[in-house]
Amino acid sequence: MVEKKCLLCQETENKTILVTMNFKGKEIHMCPSHLPILIHDPQKLVGIIEGAENFIAG
Repeated sequence: MVEKKCLLCQETENKTILVTMNFKGKEIHMCPSHLPILIHDPQKLVGIIEGAENFIAG
């Protein structure tokens, strides 16, 4: 089994809560402390999540 990690800080599910999301057929994980990046500054995810250049800040 592959260990789940936050795609930004690499903390594992054994050390922090992870939120699981699906995008373009892939499962991604983020810890709650990084969710504001996804919501307010998604351009920081370019190169980390395929297609992030098309995300719009909320």
